[in-house]
Amino acid sequence: MKITLSLLLILLSFSGVKCQSMESLETAVQKKPGETLSLSCRGSGFTFSSYSMHWIRQQAGKPLEWMGRVWGSGSGNDYSKSFQGRIEITRDNSNSMVYLKLSGVTVEDSAVYYCARQAQ
Repeated sequence: MKITLSLLLILLSFSGVKCQSMESLETAVQKKPGETLSLSCRGSGFTFSSYSMHWIRQQAGKPLEWMGRVWGSGSGNDYSKSFQGRIEITRDNSNSMVYLKLSGVTVEDSAVYYCARQAQ
């Protein structure tokens, strides 16, 4: 059985003519149960290192679910208790990238995954 995971692009906001956006490097991923999901996202149009970055997901027919965040400095994280022990969120500020790793995936992890910037 394969698990299909989708990642959508999120347009965060507009400020004058400068676009602030997130770009996914994966659009659809298939994983077998037990494997590790790895997703990445690139931010642009804002000072990336000044903001915490979050990962959120939405399973079919269910509300959005916050998974966790990595601080702007990259020195710390906060994770939802639902994912403790199998989630890792990291970032590379020099390339404006944020990463999600979710280990031991199951069918319940089939969802649309979003990355998002912390509001000001």
